[in-house]
Amino acid sequence: MSTLEEQCKNQKKDFTPKIKNKHKPVSYWSEKDIQNNRIVDAFVIIFRTQGCSWALKSGCSMCGYFNDSAWSKVSDDDLLIQFQTAMEKYKNEPFVKIFTSGSFLDDIEIPKNIRKKILSKLYETADKISVESRPEYITDKKIKQIKEINNSKTFEVGIGLETADDNIRKNCLNKGFTFNDYKKAVKILKKQKVNIKTYVLIKPPFITEKESIDDAISTVDKIKNITDIISFNPVNVQRNTYVSFLWNRKQYRPAWLFSVVDILKESKKNAKDKLIKCDIVGGGTIRGAHNCKNCDSSFLKAISDFSLNQKTSIFKGLDCNCKEKWLDVIDIENLGFGSLVNMYG
Repeated sequence: MSTLEEQCKNQKKDFTPKIKNKHKPVSYWSEKDIQNNRIVDAFVIIFRTQGCSWALKSGCSMCGYFNDSAWSKVSDDDLLIQFQTAMEKYKNEPFVKIFTSGSFLDDIEIPKNIRKKILSKLYETADKISVESRPEYITDKKIKQIKEINNSKTFEVGIGLETADDNIRKNCLNKGFTFNDYKKAVKILKKQKVNIKTYVLIKPPFITEKESIDDAISTVDKIKNITDIISFNPVNVQRNTYVSFLWNRKQYRPAWLFSVVDILKESKKNAKDKLIKCDIVGGGTIRGAHNCKNCDSSFLKAISDFSLNQKTSIFKGLDCNCKEKWLDVIDIENLGFGSLVNMYG
């Protein structure tokens, strides 16, 4: 086991879930999203499972979604009760997004028979269903079984690639799979005519702000011809993670919103025909992507608007006095480690 793998595992050694009611989903709500180039209503369900199998083994350095997991066996009945609870608020939105804080295609998290019941019920009214999975659970057999359920409607699988750089993925993120593993999974999905959403991380630990910008843009260039959607996720500092350990020691700062905007503008120019989105959890706080209190809200609104309308013109006129601090970081961050976190928040 590598040092980073051990560190990620150690952060969870004393973890116990706050919510132990296995009949209660983590959350469910309605929001706006894009489907077939138009804005539609989407329904989101987050199931409370026993947890991501990789997180149970060691986990990713930045991912704290296991904090919402049961961390023990969740029965088939528990999952169906969670589903029924969420469905009480479902208003036949045409787009449904399912999250588990892990992998919907992992039979340990969501058994095959439960997966079939959930998808069969949703496809009675939904036109598109989006789920997430690590590459190792994406198999020909499993995808064929799902395609038999969806009656030619749209099925989408999101994969947390994070970066096309195997070194960063292994030694900064501890993702536990390679870029080639991702490409093999994509090949299976394409063969079965399944839509592909790829998550790209902004600001992994151990790399500078400038390196993070370059890595995100480089990743887009390497995946733009094989994915349908690119979804950027700036790191937010989540409890019981190795990133949280670094952050508490003043050795990590989440991305600047100036960096996020730069990445979105360059990525849209580079991958014109792809839907590019950005979901900023904890934006405008010290634990999430932020600039300063004077401009955070305007940047966050622009980024949210861009995710829906895909127009980079929304970023014109965005500016703030704190830009000089961001430019200083870009110029000199490689000269030291840790000190810039203290200087520039």
